[in-house]
Amino acid sequence: MKFSIKRSAFIQSLNTVSRAISSKTTIPILTGIKITADSEGLILTGSNADISIETQIKIDDAKNELVIEEEGSVVLTAGFFVSIVRKLPDEKMDLSVSNDLQTTIKSGQSEFTINGLNASNYPHLPEIDTDDSVTFSGDIFKEIIGQTVIAVSTQESRPILTGVHFELSAGKLLAVATDSHRLSQRSINFSGSDRDYNFIIPGKSLNELSRMIEEHQDLEMRIAENQVLFIFGDTFFYSRLLEGNYPDTSRLIPEESTTQVQLEAPTLLASIERASLLSHASRNNVVKLTITPSDGRIEITGDSPDVGTVEEELEPESVTGDELEISFNPDYVKDALHSFGKTMIEISFSSALRPFTLKPTEDGDSFIQLVTPVRTF
Repeated sequence: MKFSIKRSAFIQSLNTVSRAISSKTTIPILTGIKITADSEGLILTGSNADISIETQIKIDDAKNELVIEEEGSVVLTAGFFVSIVRKLPDEKMDLSVSNDLQTTIKSGQSEFTINGLNASNYPHLPEIDTDDSVTFSGDIFKEIIGQTVIAVSTQESRPILTGVHFELSAGKLLAVATDSHRLSQRSINFSGSDRDYNFIIPGKSLNELSRMIEEHQDLEMRIAENQVLFIFGDTFFYSRLLEGNYPDTSRLIPEESTTQVQLEAPTLLASIERASLLSHASRNNVVKLTITPSDGRIEITGDSPDVGTVEEELEPESVTGDELEISFNPDYVKDALHSFGKTMIEISFSSALRPFTLKPTEDGDSFIQLVTPVRTF
């Protein structure tokens, strides 16, 4: 194999596939990047137990300045190889692989020789044997990930909760995540597929996917039995799906409430962040919210026996219903509020010991955050 390429274009693709590579893998060859040169260009592949990423550098794209003199393939250890390419002196680089897989990298007056691995030993990518696909706006799907993945569990004791549950049916996508202490649910209308889907994508996979999606980029999704494939630009992103049945979360969302508060999400977020400065110093990490509809005010309190207390009054846009005093983990509520951005939200409570919901005041049924309170007595 032998080719020359514009180094900046090569680095961009190396960075893309490197997202799938882990130094902790039990399969040594997966610490490397597979590079294949053929008549159409270069194909770079990175993989671990959960995700695989493949991207193409096309020979007919002039900005890549790609010239392939000899086709072939090799696997190069990612850590060394990527560092070498980043530090090469010139904008142009040459790479050649000998029969014994010795790989020579040249740029300007610099020349490296590193050991390659046989690409035939690299695991095959999953086969997604279906032409049926669903296409989303990349911006919307990235937003859905950001709004739901915050609620996935980090505890491996219940693996099914470490992912986001997706249901596609009757022109609607529903995405739900919960760690049993909080829940995030987002729904959108879509068109383009007559099939129904029900699957769970690991939260870690979605985080990596979200970092790769560029603005105004369409995202094509294909589902197989235990894999999902996302296609965007010249990149293919594979993720395993979690096996098992996701719990029925619809019954967790209260249908009625006794106290309602409306206010700007950033206002409440800033107040809770101040209160949590002291609550974090306490072993319990609890913030208390006192709602008095007759005064039209709410009070936020945080304290630490070793440090002190903080109290702050807020004047919401509206407050109705019964008086209430409720305690909660401020980190859960801060995550929820961050996901709303600069939106006016409505918080609905049913009792001091039952979960409460946060929704945007406009189109509230499309996005719901739910938080379980903390018992303090």
